[in-house]
Amino acid sequence: MSVIIVGGGMAGATLALALSTLSKGKLPVTLIEGSSPAGAAHPGFDSRAIALAAGTCQQLDRIGVWSALKPLATPITDIHVSDRGHLGQVSLCRDDYHIPALGNVIELHAAGKILFQRLQQAPGVTVLCPAKVASMTRSAQQVSVTLENGELLTAQTLIIASGNRSALAAEAGFSWQSEDYGQVAIIANIRSTQPHNGKAFERFTSNGPIALLPMSGNRLSLVWCVDAAQSAAILAADNGAFLQQLQREFGWRLGQFTEVGRREAYPLSLHRADTLTTHRAVVIGNAAQSLHPIAGQGFNLGLRDVMSLAENLTEAYTAHQDLGSFTVLNRYQQRRVADRATTIAITDGLVRLFANDNLPLIIGRNLGLMAMARVSGYKHQLASRTLGWVKR
Repeated sequence: MSVIIVGGGMAGATLALALSTLSKGKLPVTLIEGSSPAGAAHPGFDSRAIALAAGTCQQLDRIGVWSALKPLATPITDIHVSDRGHLGQVSLCRDDYHIPALGNVIELHAAGKILFQRLQQAPGVTVLCPAKVASMTRSAQQVSVTLENGELLTAQTLIIASGNRSALAAEAGFSWQSEDYGQVAIIANIRSTQPHNGKAFERFTSNGPIALLPMSGNRLSLVWCVDAAQSAAILAADNGAFLQQLQREFGWRLGQFTEVGRREAYPLSLHRADTLTTHRAVVIGNAAQSLHPIAGQGFNLGLRDVMSLAENLTEAYTAHQDLGSFTVLNRYQQRRVADRATTIAITDGLVRLFANDNLPLIIGRNLGLMAMARVSGYKHQLASRTLGWVKR
């Protein structure tokens, strides 16, 4: 009994480590990755920063990974959500939930190096890097992949974590639904005159949401979602003009923005697989779904997928079940239906609610924000999703 994972980004690497830990190194895992995370070109470990919810950090701690990532992390002490030009706003504070942080911000490039160091030492895990899959075949009993160097590998199940345009996933029979939001996320690191003190911001504007995440060295990770037609001009602006425009949209809660690093742009869409499993194959990470960054749910949802899959496969291995059987893989798929559907619906709904200048919607969303600020039950529902305290 064995597992092949194709793709060593955050999802694939974390899954390999989870399987190693939960099975105590007994379940053989082969991880195939085309690029070393030490190189700047690795698509899964680029220059972006991501916010890991408190619940995600707890799960990473459970598999022994968080202790290695924690020194790289910047804790989020507070989250402030507001709607530009309107009264609605709500704040979450770690003290309200008696936890050290609402979440933590890590830089993907640094995280990739740490995860791959752990993989080299993980019992039961074989890492083939750099290596790429040339073809795959499946029979009733197993799945086989042939690498570009001609090596043939077989396993009971194939887990595809190679991104949202995975040719291998398409070959395995997966299909996707995609909806272009007509927005581009502009990513950059910035500085301001006032210290962030661990506070994160989500600011909804008529041009799209702005997220600012606290980082080490009093830097801030900016995710600025703008209309695709405007993105070229914003990207082309010199640093001074860029910061001035950002200041107008965000306001002065952090004082004046003074520096901006290299800017990158990512087109935004909702991209989700119609099914998480086919015969002896599973998709995880961006191969399963890519979400708008408006609520920071993408990787946190993906990590819940990873942990659920690792638990299901380890339980099946312990029970001497076929890891790629319909029964085992369908059990995982059914387990993930509710959380996946709810998270996608909430994220997509927020995009449509806050990217709309319709007056009734503006009034409704601001009343909602004000209600959350004043009614603890509504606020705790928001907090549960934000903190990643979600049933899986």
